[in-house]
Amino acid sequence: MVAARRRHIGVAVEHRHILVTETLRPDGTRPVPGDPDHLPAHRIEPHHLVVWAARWYLVAYDLTDNEWRVSRVDRLHPRPTTQCFVTRALPHPDLAHFVMSTHDRGDTPAAWQCTGTARLNLPAHIVARWAPGGSVVEHLDTEYCRLTLGAWSWAGIAGILATFDTEITELHPPELVHACRRLTRRWAAVADTENLGPSHE
Repeated sequence: MVAARRRHIGVAVEHRHILVTETLRPDGTRPVPGDPDHLPAHRIEPHHLVVWAARWYLVAYDLTDNEWRVSRVDRLHPRPTTQCFVTRALPHPDLAHFVMSTHDRGDTPAAWQCTGTARLNLPAHIVARWAPGGSVVEHLDTEYCRLTLGAWSWAGIAGILATFDTEITELHPPELVHACRRLTRRWAAVADTENLGPSHE
């Protein structure tokens, strides 16, 4: 199903044909009118397909909202048209960078044993570029964002959060908070050992 969707979008990109798209749920089902999560269809100009973190993304100009968007191909239900469009100047010369730094690209947390969230003192576009594939970055304001990500253990999530080297607050769930405290004690023990210096026995 996803492969067929990608082929349809790829043909539209190649022939510069406008698409009418609807957003699918994370499980791939399609909301219908009357559902609380149903969104109206959008007319888009599909410009490029980009692979990042083993996922296909579409870089398109949204004619409904008059802005550039990055969308996960597996979250789109495309309907082809025969209406052509004129190629626009791209929003960034490096499309891979544009995809990586777009925080609202339709990602959903990957299926992991553990999933947690935290508020980071960094802009969403910075965190989105370096967050693992399958993470969700929520824009809060120009200086803060919320990151939702998964790993095989709570310590794994805590370790990933530490790589951002910034203030981290509002951690959930409690298991993630406990994992951060355990890592803090472990690193403190390492630091104390290093401060002792070499043995002179």
